[in-house]
Amino acid sequence: MNLKSKQEIVDELHAAWSESNSAVVAQYSGLNVAAMSDLRGRLQKAGVSLRIVKNTLARRAAQDTDLQAAEEHFTGPVAIAYGTDPVGMAKAVSDFAKLNKALEIRGGVLDGKAIDAAGINALASLPSREVLLSKMLGSMQAPISGFVRTLNEIPASFVRTLAAIRDQKAA
Repeated sequence: MNLKSKQEIVDELHAAWSESNSAVVAQYSGLNVAAMSDLRGRLQKAGVSLRIVKNTLARRAAQDTDLQAAEEHFTGPVAIAYGTDPVGMAKAVSDFAKLNKALEIRGGVLDGKAIDAAGINALASLPSREVLLSKMLGSMQAPISGFVRTLNEIPASFVRTLAAIRDQKAA
């Protein structure tokens, strides 16, 4: 690989990692091609990219990005998953690592801060972003809907009282 192609790889990774807010670094030695293809497919469904690159190039590409916090994990054969959905990424990598013991999660980055393998597994146990947003929206709507029901009850009780008076006079 010549210097120009190495620089192109570094520039491409730097641009992609600048847009990413999370990453997972894992050691992949012992995985066959079929297993790596399975991992790539799972990550692609989660909207996450996976890259295997030499550690020196990864260190250069990580300069001035959030992934710079994970440089300590760039030793040996590593695969770097990166994207903008940290929970989806952590779930995909963690679920794959449970099925394939050859993949060892070393750590990662979340919003510029390094997290360890236990942090990745804890992140994987969270509900998805959509579920969390729907729960938050439900919590925000609960007081409003309760207020609407209370306001609705005032005229309803008035109508029930008038109906009771009418029934009483009719009898």
